[in-house]
Amino acid sequence: MSTSDLIQPTHLQRRAVIYVRQSSFNQVANNQESTLLQYALKKRAIERGWHERDILVIDTDLGRTGRTAVDRPGFQEMVALVSLGQVGIIFAYDATRLARNCTDWYQLLDLCGFRQCLVGDQDGIYDPSTPNGRLILGLKGLIAELELHTIRARLQAGIVSKAERGKLALLLPTGLVRLESGDVVKDPDREIQDRINLVFQTLLEKRSLGKVMRHLREHQLKIPRRDHWGDLHWKQATESALSAMVSNPAYAGAFAWGRTRLVISKNTGRKHQVPLPRDQWRVCRHDSYPAYISWDDFVRIETMLQDNYAEYKRAQSRGVPRDGQALLQGIAYCGECGHKLGVQYKNGPRYLCNYFRIQAMEPQCQQLPAEVLDDQVVRWFFEALSAAEIDSSTRILAEGDRTRDRLLGARRQEVERLRYQARLADRQFQRSDPDNRLVTGELERRWEEALRACQEAENRLREEEAHAPCLAIPADLLDQLKDVGTHLPELWQQKFLNTSQKKALLRTLIDKVILQRVATDKVRVRVVWRGGQTTTIEMRVPVCGFARLSDWQQIQDTIAHLAREGQTDEQIAAVLAANGHRAPSGGEISVATVQKIRFKNRVLRCPKHSRLSSKPGYLTISQLADKLKVAYEKIYWQIRNGTINVKKDESTRCYLFPDKPSTLTQFRQLFDGKISKVAF
Repeated sequence: MSTSDLIQPTHLQRRAVIYVRQSSFNQVANNQESTLLQYALKKRAIERGWHERDILVIDTDLGRTGRTAVDRPGFQEMVALVSLGQVGIIFAYDATRLARNCTDWYQLLDLCGFRQCLVGDQDGIYDPSTPNGRLILGLKGLIAELELHTIRARLQAGIVSKAERGKLALLLPTGLVRLESGDVVKDPDREIQDRINLVFQTLLEKRSLGKVMRHLREHQLKIPRRDHWGDLHWKQATESALSAMVSNPAYAGAFAWGRTRLVISKNTGRKHQVPLPRDQWRVCRHDSYPAYISWDDFVRIETMLQDNYAEYKRAQSRGVPRDGQALLQGIAYCGECGHKLGVQYKNGPRYLCNYFRIQAMEPQCQQLPAEVLDDQVVRWFFEALSAAEIDSSTRILAEGDRTRDRLLGARRQEVERLRYQARLADRQFQRSDPDNRLVTGELERRWEEALRACQEAENRLREEEAHAPCLAIPADLLDQLKDVGTHLPELWQQKFLNTSQKKALLRTLIDKVILQRVATDKVRVRVVWRGGQTTTIEMRVPVCGFARLSDWQQIQDTIAHLAREGQTDEQIAAVLAANGHRAPSGGEISVATVQKIRFKNRVLRCPKHSRLSSKPGYLTISQLADKLKVAYEKIYWQIRNGTINVKKDESTRCYLFPDKPSTLTQFRQLFDGKISKVAF
């Protein structure tokens, strides 16, 4: 069937749509001839019989890809017109301009076939409602989709090959400049170089992006940033800007490509880039750029920042030290389930394992008091220190002097830059025409602002130079500090360090602390030191009452046994302390507590005297109880309530009874209820 036969009067009564599209804005700007050829299709529609007023040009999709119908308002408008039966033919320079996706392409063909709409391109006109027309258009759609994948694969292979050789021209961060020859060098501005070095060195010292940001803001130091057009601006330091800077491997001299992966959000369905771990980067070539830091320092910073992030749900990092009282925050782990212990400060600091309670509403693994555990770990920490730490402190203070010098150097460079800007504004003002007040007024204002900024920077520099302290330890003082290891516990208690500094100091030697409650009042503490060595001990922790003591029954039995032997409450308390028995609070069991436990269990103390303290022909209470085969408390209690009337012997200060058969007979009658009282 010829082209003239396909075009029917019913088609001419409807509109002709000219669809114009370019895949990218670069093609729109540089391939203008292709755009003109697409607009020229209007002439072809007129030649085929359509009136000019019935021709609609849809060109809102210029610069949009054809691999999807999303974000193509022109394509959606065309589909809407076809579905309403208002379109007789769709003209495109190439049918592939309509869609490069078979899903969208076949839906359009089905709709055109249903509404008797023709499709035309530079090769001819086709009727999607006929088998031949649908076959040809279907093949064109398949070829277009295949061509899209082929082009993309070819371009991607070229990019990968160039990236593997380190020749791909990636966007460089501030501080690195690409020359016309393609070589990459450091920015020639020394202030930019020194400011970037200052950021990295401060981070290695303070170990937190937030602290680096506050440090720079306190000293009113800005960081260099480039905008989308490559212009340099000095801006206030923010955590996001510092994070982007320190996480860029280009500062470590590495060419890195393929550091992110495109994923689709399950909630919104939108695509976004997700950073990949360093071992999954597609290309990473060292020593490709001039480096500001070494690769080892870059890895160290990456590990340090990841460790600062408190991932309590996954327990993969320790978190940055904070100001809470619990010194083991971030490094304490549960010995039952292995998850990180949280910290709670209500009613005193405590470590608790809430993982299964949060995940499955199950009971807590354990809850432990923090203070006694912290004290034990701190004691071990003091034992691990030696006088060699003084040399480390000396190096730290010397590094503090170098930090001071770097800050002053950055301030001097800022003053030098502002002086140059003031001189430049002066030259611009002097060269202007004095009669043109519209120009000279603005230049004069800029000159005054530059002079004002320069003056403020000079004042700050003079103030910091006057008040900058010297942190280095004098030689005579250094000799006196060699024995500081013995005084470190005292210095620790005198609040020379705040809580966050104490935590940071503990982490220099301790990797983690594993806590497990093995009894109601005992906790197994296992400290894993840096390097892999471990220290383990079972220690007592405070509980809320005697009943929760693991040796409570043993304490009661010991008190009862010793009291029956005639020992005093003071002697019993001493024996309990020597045997390691402790009160619920952790201290020694007091004499008053021994007496209270003894009375509560109705144990009356009977003094036990040696035979030398008893008179010949007399029996003590314990001797009499042995003969009668009764408990001595029974005799002692009846003496206290008046059933047995007897007085203590003045010489021995004991209750004595005649050693006669009649004495034993009277006691047996008393115990049998035959008599109510006896007297001696």
